[in-house]
Amino acid sequence: MKTEVIKAKARKIFYSNEMVGYVFAFPFIFGFICFSLIPIITSLRYAFTDFSMGNKTIEFVGGANFKQLLGDEIFLKSLGITLKYVFISVPLKLVFALLVAFVLTRKTRMQVLYRSLYYVPSLVGGSIAVALVWKQLFARKGLFNSVLANMGLGTINWFGDQKLALYPLILMSVWQFGSSMIIFAAGLKEISPTYYEAARIDGANTFQSFVNITLPCLSPIILYNLVMQTIQAFMSFTQAFVITAGGPDNGTMMYALYVYNQAFKYNHMGYACAMSWFMLIVMCIITLVIFKTSRSWVFTESGD
Repeated sequence: MKTEVIKAKARKIFYSNEMVGYVFAFPFIFGFICFSLIPIITSLRYAFTDFSMGNKTIEFVGGANFKQLLGDEIFLKSLGITLKYVFISVPLKLVFALLVAFVLTRKTRMQVLYRSLYYVPSLVGGSIAVALVWKQLFARKGLFNSVLANMGLGTINWFGDQKLALYPLILMSVWQFGSSMIIFAAGLKEISPTYYEAARIDGANTFQSFVNITLPCLSPIILYNLVMQTIQAFMSFTQAFVITAGGPDNGTMMYALYVYNQAFKYNHMGYACAMSWFMLIVMCIITLVIFKTSRSWVFTESGD
């Protein structure tokens, strides 16, 4: 009898709503622990060692890896290039995405087709194949130089000039605006039409309605897109790796690319882990600043 009672209680627990939730959540929990949490803890440990692939002995070096960062000229240069990339590409992408979303939310027969076509770059924009195509577009005999030559403006050595090489990568990032555009479009549809009707009655034009109604109502979505796109921009790797390999003269040495080179090209795993954690701290600080400053420009219906 006791055994049957225990089995009955076990079945009751197993088939309860809480247990069913844990069962369905188990694949994610298992994957997070094995492929995210454990590697994160391990990388933090390796950041304080001289760990390298194939080296059986791992020596604890304390904060030597982090001290080395301050004297690494390429590290400082890659940090500056990445910050420049983030501060230029993210605002341009959000502005372009918002303007396109504003246009595409107008009622037209081909509205769904237009949204799909504009979203395609975000689906394929991060691939190696598209990066190679982008490289050909800005090559010396590429499409952009051909257009400039036909206009009588001469050609530009985009990837041979250290000051210009980063801008094609920024343009490629801006071109991948589809995901932000879809989120903006969804937010625009949630704004009550009564706001615009009241504005028209008061004599407001389209620009005034956009500034005083659309932007404040979209400010929470702008905050979300700003944070997500900033984090994504800091992790940019494929463009620089495929198109320029960090050149010329480390002019496009993105931070993620330099971490990759230290880890897999020079086999300095401990140093690469220290770089990764340093970037995590930088990203956390910038994200915190965005959230702190958002109190002065994010609008909520409660008025907070």
